[in-house]
Formats: sequence, structure tokens, C-alpha cells
Amino acid sequence: MATATLAGSIPAGTSPADAESAEFLNRDLSWLEFNRRVLHEAIDPRTPLLERLRFLGIFTSNLDEFYMKRVGGLKRQLAAGPAPSGGETASPADALAKIRTAVLPMVQQQAQTFLRDIYPALSQNGIRLLGWNELEPGERDQAISFYSASVFPVLTPLAVDPGIPFPFISNLSTSLGVVLHHPESHENLFARVKVPEVLPKWLRVGDPSNAGPMRFISLLEVIRHNLQDLFSDMAVADVMTFRLTRNADLERDEGEAEDLLELMEEEVKQRRFAKVVRLEVSSGANPWMLDFLMRELELTPDDVYETPGEIDFDDLRMIAELNVPRLRYEPWTPVIPAPFADEDADMFSVIRSGDVLVHLPYESYAASVERLIRTASADSRVLAIKMTVYRTGEQSALIPSLIRAAEAGKQVVCLVELKARFDEERNIHIASALEKAGVHVVYGIIGLKTHAKMILIVRQDADGIRSYIHIGTGNYHAQTAKLYTDLGLFTCDADLAHDAIELFHYLTGRSLKRDYRKLLVAPANMKDRFLQMIDREIGFQQAGRPALIVAKMNSLEDRKICRALYKASQAGVKIDLIVRGFCTLRPGVPGLSENIRVQSVIGRYLEHSRIFYFRNGADDILDGEFYIGSADWMYRNLQARVEAIAPVQQRPLRQRLWEIMQILFNDHRSAWDMNSDGSYVQRTPRDASEELNAQQILMNMARQPAAPKPV
Repeated sequence: MATATLAGSIPAGTSPADAESAEFLNRDLSWLEFNRRVLHEAIDPRTPLLERLRFLGIFTSNLDEFYMKRVGGLKRQLAAGPAPSGGETASPADALAKIRTAVLPMVQQQAQTFLRDIYPALSQNGIRLLGWNELEPGERDQAISFYSASVFPVLTPLAVDPGIPFPFISNLSTSLGVVLHHPESHENLFARVKVPEVLPKWLRVGDPSNAGPMRFISLLEVIRHNLQDLFSDMAVADVMTFRLTRNADLERDEGEAEDLLELMEEEVKQRRFAKVVRLEVSSGANPWMLDFLMRELELTPDDVYETPGEIDFDDLRMIAELNVPRLRYEPWTPVIPAPFADEDADMFSVIRSGDVLVHLPYESYAASVERLIRTASADSRVLAIKMTVYRTGEQSALIPSLIRAAEAGKQVVCLVELKARFDEERNIHIASALEKAGVHVVYGIIGLKTHAKMILIVRQDADGIRSYIHIGTGNYHAQTAKLYTDLGLFTCDADLAHDAIELFHYLTGRSLKRDYRKLLVAPANMKDRFLQMIDREIGFQQAGRPALIVAKMNSLEDRKICRALYKASQAGVKIDLIVRGFCTLRPGVPGLSENIRVQSVIGRYLEHSRIFYFRNGADDILDGEFYIGSADWMYRNLQARVEAIAPVQQRPLRQRLWEIMQILFNDHRSAWDMNSDGSYVQRTPRDASEELNAQQILMNMARQPAAPKPV
């Protein structure tokens, strides 16, 4: 029970709900605090100007996904009626009210940051974002000409009257709502004009060869000031920009499904028509039109968000990507990992000579993972290739390699996770292409998402059949490999290879195996093993032996894990955590968690790698246990997904992992320390030596590889 774990820090008679609130932070509010840290990168003047603009868009896209998934789920719970009372969680209505209270000031701050800081700074740096009335006569002619030739034919104005029903409005599309008056009547009529997604969101005007400022006008502004062409002889009385967010948290019954592929195809279709959970409108919204939209979309005032800035800051991506080096981060080209530097060397021989650890995006995904699959597909000694795909890019180089391997007669198996949210449609297409080429495609296990990142290659070596594996922390996705920090282990360790074979048998053949030699596999043994290792540290602490837990992950929420960490803290075990996103554990609470430190690192790259360390009584730090893999300490990862975490066994690789974590812990530029109430405080450099953030230090180290420093 929670009150027992708190060891008397909660007064007697405290209700279960209040006890739980004292023990754990609200997941959704903690996630919003993470997005606040993302927004701070846009606010921080130390961030290059165009990157500040990019962070405004990231904040928006993060919030969009939050409303589709988390708010959508709460709305569905609210509509379903009260759940059986357990006294442990806030009601959906209370949760939604707290979310709105937290989001409103952040949305206002986002808009103010753009209007007061970034917009003027862009102008000062020769990037002018213009309103219609700011265009020079020649520029206005350019805009009108572009509108007539490229925009007007694409637009589809949709009016609403007794003979025309309210139009379907797609998720996250930007629209102009128009109040029309007939020449003989002042009755308000509504029409909707969708801003085309197939056209660039910003139009450059003027002479591009001119050395002066770059001048742009938004597509939205161009349409807005040419609306009369769409409604000949009607009076345009008012115009309002708006945007809808639809629920993506749909119920599915996999147990009743005869075909998982058909079920997911149907869900993708249904999502287009899911209930609206948020209506964003431009400031000064027309009251009649707003009331009309709320009635038609069945919304309440609490579902409406008015913004004084851009309706969708992600539309500014085109401006953020302008080639102005002095306003961008320094360009980075991932280096080739040293063990794979010889392009003519046999990768399998390299891996046989010793495990290889690759750190993305500092090191090259193309020169490591893609090269491995490409080599395996062309190698006549390779008998089989098996891999998992959770998310991958449209132009993934891995898919053609797998197809070539299948066409060459190799046994090729690919587990494509159809339930990867927002990538369902892409994964359905990938699965279809692979199946047509003869690849054995499986869709995972009913009731579980397969989130493990693993490649297994079976090869006939000179001394017998050997299996080579790659276990990673990130998706096999070439684009995110340049933007996310991830780790990958290349090994032919016999025990790990045996475990990988067993795991693929579990995924493809319904094996019920639950014991593995070295791998931690969810939902089979991972959670129990983590709990055992946490408890083991308590034993070492109580015996006067070295005890320490260090972990890095995206999110921390699993309550059994949190309570085990509280117990370890109370026993005196030092626990250092790097949790990029939300964290429901409360650090630094006297009598509960004073030995737990939590920090978050937000920077140029998304911190996505998962690293776990347990001192295990070792006198030498590097003799403790190190693990990397795909799982966070969340209930869904540990019990509702197939995950894989592998030990890193060779000492040089352990030393590298320790060094990475120490660099992150010592960051005073991009690190935030978490308080026990869930708030965060950004660190400030104490002197010039601390001005570089951890990611910049790791980039510099990758440029000039050196022997690891002694620990």
C-alpha cells in the first residue's frame, strides 16, 4: 500500500486519493511540464534564432499529439460515465480542467514569444514575414498571380445552408471560417475554406536574387485577402482562422478481430471521423461563428483555445529551415564509427573481434545499421535475416535491402507493428510491399505492441553457424537517427544470440518462453528482473557494500518501480535518474526519496536512449551491470509491450556508457533539475567551462575520438 511505502510521511487518516497524490505526480501535468521545457528552448535567446522558431513548431506538434491521445482518452472516459470508484485517480473532468489551466498560459507564452521576440528578430536579421498591407505593389501582384494560377483552382469553398450539411473537417487542418451575407439579406451564412496542405505555407515575394531582406507572405494571408473571388456577389462579413483536433484514442477489440491488418485499416479510416476534442481559433473570433462551430461540433467553451499568434506554428517550418547558417545550429555530419571505418572490411569479422557500441546521431546510422542490413542481404553466407519495425521512414533503405534478401532466397522475417500510433498507415504499406516480395511478415501479438528494436542475422561462418544481433534504443528510422540520441549494440555473443532467436520464436510462433539467459524481455521477465536488481542494491547498501542505481530513459511512471526506488532511497541507496519527459516519481522528499535525484536534458537532439546501471556491490564502478534497450520504466513498456534490454558486457563499452552518463549529469547548459512538486529549474553555467551543453561535448568528442578516460 502507498501509505506503508511512505514510511509515516503521510498523516494517519489521509484518504487513499490524497495519499496517492502525495506519493505520485500526475502523469499528464508532468508531461505538460516537459513541453514547457521544450517551449523554453524557443524562449531562450541563447538558442539560434531559426532554431527558436523550430522549437515553437515542436511545442505545437507535441501538444497536438497530447490532445489527440491523452485528452482524447480522457474525453472518451468522460463520455463513458463514471468508472467504479477506486479512490486512486482524479476524475476525467478534474483532469481535463487541470490540463486546460496548465495549457492556456503556455499557449499565450508561445504566441508572445513569437510576436514580441522572434518576429522582430527575424526582421532585424533580414527575414520579413509580411502582412498583406505590407506588400509592395509588385509583390502584391506576385501574390495575386500565384493565387490565381496555383491556389484558386485548388480551393473548395463549402457553404452551409438547409440544403448543404456541415462539411467534414479533417484533423489538424487549418481552415478559414467565413461569415457571408446575401445581397438582399443580412442573415449570417457560414462557409469553410480549407487551406490546402499540398501547397507551401509561405510564399517568397520580391526578387530572390536581391541581396536585401528575404520577404515572405503566408498562404493563409494570401487566401484571406482574396476570398471575395470565391464568393462572387456575396458579402464577406467576417473571417476567422480555426483548426480542429480529433480524438486518436479509439477503442479496439483485438481479441475479437479475425484479421489484425483489417482491424487497423478500419481504425485508420475511423480516426478521420473521430470526435473533436479541441477547437483552436484566432484572436478576436467572431462570436456568432464560434457559437455556430461549437454547436455543430458538439463542443463546450472549455474545448476552445484562442491564440493571438499563429494558429499552427509548425507551418513556420519552411522559414525555420532557411539556409542562413549564422541563425542555425552548426551543421553536423555523423562520423563513421571507428570499428566500421574500413568500408572494405567484413562487418561480420569486425563484430566477431569484439562488440561494437554506436551512439546516434554522433555516429552514422547509414554506416552502421543500414550497412549491416545491406551487407547481410548481399552476403551468400547469410541464411536468415529477422528484424522488428516499429517506426521507419517512407524512403527507408532497410526495406529494399530486406526485399533483395528475400528475392535472393534468404529466409527473411519482418515483424511490422501495425499499432504504432500515427504510423499505422505507413506500416500497413510497408507490410504490403514486403509481403509481395516474399518476406515473411508478422504483425505482432494480440494485445501487445512490439516495441523492441532488434535485428538477427544467421550466417554460415567458416567455423559453423553463428548469429549476429543488433539491439537498439531507437527505431530503425534514418530521419530520426539524425535527430534523436540513441544507442545500438552489435554483438555475436552466443547467449544473447540464443535469446534473440527465442524472442523471434515468441513473436512469430507463439512460444510461451519466459526465461532468457541474458536478455530482459517484456512482458516475460523484464519488470521482475528490474525489481530484483533494485532490491539487490538495497541488500548491498545494508551490508555496507557499494550500492548505486543510475538510469536514463524517456519517461518514468510504473508505480511498482517507483515504489521500489522509494524503498531503495529510504535504505540509503543513491539513485540518479535522467528522465527527459514526464516523471510521476517525486524526488527529494524527506523520508521518502531524499536520495533520488532526477534531471531532464532538453537540447538540439531528442534524448531518446535508455541506459540502466546497477552497482551490484562492485568496488570498481565499471564492474557494475550496464544495460541498454527499448523500454522506459512505464507500465505500458514493462507489461503491455514486447521490449528487449541487453547487458553491455565488454569493459570499453561500459566505460563509454559511464562517460556518456557523466557528461549528461554534469550538463549546466541544457539540464533541468526536478523538484519534488514536479516543477523544474534549469541549471546555469557557473563559469565559461560549463557553457557547452552535453550534446555539444559529445559532438566534439565524436569529431576527435580518443581513448576513454580512466574512471
